[in-house]
Amino acid sequence: MSRLKRVLIVVTVVVAVIALALGGGALWLYSDAKVSTVGSTEFDNELSVPPLAKSTVTSDGTRVFDLTMQAGEKEFRAGKKTPTWGFNGDYLGPTLRAARGEKVAVKVRNKLGEASTVHWHGMHLPAKMDGGPHQMVAPGATWRPHWKVDQPAATLWYHPHPHGKTEKHVQRGLAGMFLLDDAAADRLALPKKYGVDDLPVIVQDVRFDGSKFDHGHKMMQDTGFLGDRTMVNGTLDPYKEVGDELVRLRLLNGSTARIYDFGFSDDREFALIGTDGGLLEKAARMDRIRLSPGERAEIVVHMKPGERTVLRSFPHDSFGDFWQKRFAGGDDSFDVLQLRAKKTLRDSPELPGALGELEVPDGSDSVRGRFFGLLTSGINGKKMAMDRIDETVTRGTAETWTVRNEHSTPHNFHVHDVQFRVLEVDGKQPPPSLRGAKDTVFVPAHATVKLAMRFEGPADPDTPYMYHCHLLYHEDLGMMGQFVVVEKGEKAGKVRTPHSHAGH
Repeated sequence: MSRLKRVLIVVTVVVAVIALALGGGALWLYSDAKVSTVGSTEFDNELSVPPLAKSTVTSDGTRVFDLTMQAGEKEFRAGKKTPTWGFNGDYLGPTLRAARGEKVAVKVRNKLGEASTVHWHGMHLPAKMDGGPHQMVAPGATWRPHWKVDQPAATLWYHPHPHGKTEKHVQRGLAGMFLLDDAAADRLALPKKYGVDDLPVIVQDVRFDGSKFDHGHKMMQDTGFLGDRTMVNGTLDPYKEVGDELVRLRLLNGSTARIYDFGFSDDREFALIGTDGGLLEKAARMDRIRLSPGERAEIVVHMKPGERTVLRSFPHDSFGDFWQKRFAGGDDSFDVLQLRAKKTLRDSPELPGALGELEVPDGSDSVRGRFFGLLTSGINGKKMAMDRIDETVTRGTAETWTVRNEHSTPHNFHVHDVQFRVLEVDGKQPPPSLRGAKDTVFVPAHATVKLAMRFEGPADPDTPYMYHCHLLYHEDLGMMGQFVVVEKGEKAGKVRTPHSHAGH
């Protein structure tokens, strides 16, 4: 009995030590997962503003841009060079700008060591010009998409979309804004001097030691890459001196997995004037705006002479359980960009009472509904297959899509080619931040959203558009599907094997 007692004591001690070690390890992982740069950001680098892309206009009125995907090096910190990718430079790309009604063409050259694509996120255009995984551009090759701009003024963007590699390509720096103008927006008294009182704000999170990016995924994180600091337009610790009373910030969540809850350090209100697809019907006052990867928001902030305020991302509780909130970034906070007002500011006119009319359907003329269940393993139980058409829609018709997040991991949902109206969030009217035209929407754990959209074509039964989670790690795992637009009575064709373009 004495020997048995000693054995039991030893076993008990060993089990207790293991339990304490596991518990301590779990506690350390949980504590270490929380990130904050609030109060520690120096704001010692002037914000870089991407240049407006040069263009030429051909005899038939087509505006032509040139974009080159290339590898390079950038000194994010003086004296330390980081390998990067960019468009027409070492990191990110220029801002393309065109007007409604214009014909545009882009000469896309690939000088990388591997194939990639350029997707025009938020743009209505033919499927063959969309830049999804079926329009790969081989190393050394050139792709020439062209289309006519036929949508309202908006803040869009462009980025790669190679199947299985999108997260890596975007992280390395391949992204840029594409701004659309129209006559109605031009007439409005809004801040519109690019780089002065109208600022592009591309926010990305990084883990960065001065010589390289670390793109690995931390333990316990199933959302994808999450960094421990942010950059704006490729600038670490950025500030921007402004000289106008009203400043328009075109916010783009260019991160691959992180969800931000933007506001200001002094909790001041701002005016939301636009979402993904363009201007709201009227400005909405608020002090927070949540953006998941790929979403955009245009906000206007009022500045007083000589003051400073910080654009901040606050902790938020839209992740479901406490575990996801901690490990998916819901507890994190970042000081993103400091605005410094000059001692004397130019007067700005008051914001207009009315901004525009939404050109997205309200659900009343939807001819059918569809359901999309979101799981990291796939959509509606299916993993992405390049040769499978998942949905077929008829040109000229509107539909209502119901999208449900079927587990506790955060997701969002992006649909190519169309802008949609959010009709409901969990059976209720959407908040003001979701009442504009959207192409990407956050879908928290176990949440359900209803979306109304119209498919204008052109019809192409053989070339699909994508719908997918825009947390890019999830997209790369296969959380994506394909739809084609057909004429009434026409059936979907057979998807052609993707090939790399040498020209188009």
